[in-house]
Amino acid sequence: MGSESFGAGLSGQWQGYDVIGDVHGCADTLERLLRRLGYRQGASGYYHHSRQAIFVGDIIDRGPRIREALQLVHAMVAAGAARMVLGNHEFNALAYYTLKTGGRPGAPADYLRPHTARNTRQLAETLAQFADYPEEWNRYLAWFRRLPLFLEWPGFRVVHACWDAELIARHRARFGDGHFDETFLQETAIPGSVAARTKQRLTSGVDLPLPKGMTIVSSDGVERTHFRTKFWAPDAQTYAELLFQPDPLPEGFGQQPISPEHRQQMVTYGAEEKPVFVGHYWLKGHPEPIAPNIGCLDYSAVKFGRLVAYRFDGETQLNPEKFVWAYVDP
Repeated sequence: MGSESFGAGLSGQWQGYDVIGDVHGCADTLERLLRRLGYRQGASGYYHHSRQAIFVGDIIDRGPRIREALQLVHAMVAAGAARMVLGNHEFNALAYYTLKTGGRPGAPADYLRPHTARNTRQLAETLAQFADYPEEWNRYLAWFRRLPLFLEWPGFRVVHACWDAELIARHRARFGDGHFDETFLQETAIPGSVAARTKQRLTSGVDLPLPKGMTIVSSDGVERTHFRTKFWAPDAQTYAELLFQPDPLPEGFGQQPISPEHRQQMVTYGAEEKPVFVGHYWLKGHPEPIAPNIGCLDYSAVKFGRLVAYRFDGETQLNPEKFVWAYVDP
């Protein structure tokens, strides 16, 4: 379901929710974080007697124990102890393995996500860890198809990267909630389609293009022609004020005023909106709200940062003291 009464669970009443950031294969750290949050391991996986875990996506790729992390999260979701939204890494994996309608198996360009060197490199660690378990990996891909792009309760929202109210309303009008079907999945490969925009915006946020000839080389060595922006800064005047990523803008560009064209592409999330939780953005430092009603829970776990959760109990303004984390061992 796309929404449910706050506190309603599968077995009685949830007294609260624990929203957990991007895991990226850090299974050991996830277990330590769950234990710190009061979860215990039972026959069906980790559980809490009165709280439910909500994962913001990006369980796969990059980390040392991707298969184990997926096993843990999947078991919790299957047992009702957790819920999860898709991250861009899960959606990208699904598209990488899905043929376009009429496509030919093995033809690299005939998949929804073409099998380019860059796209293959993003999945490399996941594929290596599942090399001996192809049937298990296929079951996870089938599971990804059944996960929603967003979740909403009367008291809060969860999406991987950006809550775009207009696109979410259009998606709800079509599907009723955050789930999707094969037709939508196919449409995400059509540039400019509503499905492509929805997938990009909700799982990857608002990316704006750099001027022609400018690039950013990210900390993981990937050259980019776009940069990630805030979706709650309607009063930003320069690109530096709009930037929301650890990698700096090219010298001199950040001080330039935001162009009218780019301002039209900005998304806003008002201070009167219910709390929303996201991941995706590779933050560093001490976890805290990025706005009174916005919590980002991605603190670069796989880069020896912190795997972060927020203990949500129905408050309308987020409390910095309710962030909980486990450090990732180098």
